[in-house]
Amino acid sequence: MNPTETYDAPIQFYNRYSGEVETESVYGEGFLRWAYGNPLGRLTVEVAVKRLWFSQWYGWRMDRPASQKKVQAFIQDYGVDVLEFADAVESYRSFNEFFYRKLKPEARSIDQSDGVAVFPADGRHLAIQDLDATDQFYIKGQCFDLDKFLADKELAKEFEGGSVLISRLCPVDYHRYHFPISGEASEVAILDGSLRSVSPLALRRKLSILWENRRAQTIVDSPEFGKVVVMEVGATCVGGMHSTFTPGTISKGDDKGYFSFGGSCVTTVFKKGAIQFDDDLNTHAANGREVYAKMGERCGAPSGVH
Repeated sequence: MNPTETYDAPIQFYNRYSGEVETESVYGEGFLRWAYGNPLGRLTVEVAVKRLWFSQWYGWRMDRPASQKKVQAFIQDYGVDVLEFADAVESYRSFNEFFYRKLKPEARSIDQSDGVAVFPADGRHLAIQDLDATDQFYIKGQCFDLDKFLADKELAKEFEGGSVLISRLCPVDYHRYHFPISGEASEVAILDGSLRSVSPLALRRKLSILWENRRAQTIVDSPEFGKVVVMEVGATCVGGMHSTFTPGTISKGDDKGYFSFGGSCVTTVFKKGAIQFDDDLNTHAANGREVYAKMGERCGAPSGVH
């Protein structure tokens, strides 16, 4: 397969629920392929799409009452389960209100097993067990720049050879995110940047989008896992990363915040040897493939704990 075919290949992921490798139905796929695969499209991204004002403008459109008419069609087109919603569909006054909707408590159960870390969000998850030993991020040959991602050389030194979980949310997913572990949480530090897409269609071509995009960083001191960095990454049309927690003691599964309109991701970074990701995550990550799972489910345990 030549590089262009690799970049443009369908996005496949392993679905924990079906036990099958499936192909993603990409919201706005035509635009994404043009924007990141066509020279004119890439120029458009540089000039306008990656800029904060573009996402703010689009977010403003999704906040307007006129956007409410998009809700029902979106639910039907993507098979969103309305029985999980905490509020009636008719109560959402705009598309954005629907987009960052809350769910009924029973819609997501949190694995409360001792020493178990959980997924912080619904989505497709790429687990990298050892950052220093892999160059398989969505496509062979890309390495993760921890210094730039954390924007702190001293902090990056603490996490050398660590593990990272990239939890990617698509527009069709539940867009609130939660703490994957318990502990003491710091205040949020905003790291400014651009707002490109975090779809594999973009990340296959340029993994550095993850540390060039706007980010919201929280450090959690966990009894089971030590120091952990939980970082939200903004994306095109996701200028809004809204933290809803109070710094201090937090429990696994507690609300952390929500994204405004668009797909984005939450990254969880562990120190070297702090976590052993579950077997299915490691198996599929070896092929650059994500695993679909929902918030609150187990993703790993401290090394040596099964």
